[in-house]
Amino acid sequence: MSKPQDMLERAFPALEQAIASGRIPGGVLGIIDRDGNRATRAIGSAQTVPTSRPMTEDTWFDLASISKVAFTTERILALAEAGTIDLDAPLTTILPDYRHYNLDNWERKITFRQCLGHQTPFPAVFPLYTYGRDPDLLRTFLLQHEFPAGPAVYSDINFILLGFALERIHGKWLREQDPGPGFAWSADPQNAAATELCYWRHRVLVGEVHDDNCSALEGAGNAGLFGTVHSMLDFAGNKLTNAGPDALIRTPLSARRTHGWERPYDGWSGGDNCTAETIGHTGFTGTGIWIDFARGHAWTLLTNRVHPTRHFDSGIFALRRAVGDRINAE
Repeated sequence: MSKPQDMLERAFPALEQAIASGRIPGGVLGIIDRDGNRATRAIGSAQTVPTSRPMTEDTWFDLASISKVAFTTERILALAEAGTIDLDAPLTTILPDYRHYNLDNWERKITFRQCLGHQTPFPAVFPLYTYGRDPDLLRTFLLQHEFPAGPAVYSDINFILLGFALERIHGKWLREQDPGPGFAWSADPQNAAATELCYWRHRVLVGEVHDDNCSALEGAGNAGLFGTVHSMLDFAGNKLTNAGPDALIRTPLSARRTHGWERPYDGWSGGDNCTAETIGHTGFTGTGIWIDFARGHAWTLLTNRVHPTRHFDSGIFALRRAVGDRINAE
């Protein structure tokens, strides 16, 4: 079995090539094994507009949808393990006002487990932020908004609603809750990877959440977490040693998903060489984490691929797969 440093040497040239081509400003790759051995390396720029800063192994990243697994899934499963919630009960057991003007609708029947597995009829995208900037009013609006039922797809709404449930249970907004060891809800702009020049916030986003809905809500269960490569490797290392409610994150809910996480399928982000005992998740900003329980190692690829804009082909999908395939090429 290869050591993390050997795997890093095999995989890092894929990241080097992506940066040399100008498609991604910078990135950090990190690998850890079950014994706690790790290897990390940074390359490129943390920011290029309007100033330039180098990427380092201490750079903080907006983890985007990795927040779903590193925070929201962890908290929901811990509450289920404690008996505070029933995963197969509807969200209305915690959010009784959810669509309460029509008691016989599909929204009031969706469960915590269905939200964790993206097995609900919510739309893939919903620009909640375009309805205003009042976070209390936006929460109320979303809880009463009528969605047409569609096919089950990956939808941020699932995890925004789970975040609302966490806020109700704990009596405080998510940004007032502990983000977990090594994580934060924002980062020092001098030590953070820049994301996008935002059209409606009129600035390059550095150290503040990139996700539009999360920003407007001032914290949401679908995004908002910040961390470094070492934050991610510490988190993954704990999973490899089976710390926490890990059985369900490895339990399939569908052909592509477990509780919160993705599992291998044809064309998935972790590449073709990982084992069936692998879970992973990506973030829109260019982040990703994968844990291969059978081989006993995990890796994280953190990039600022949306800097200074998301509106071009960064090649991130092919890069993630290439990195995974090279790490697991043995």
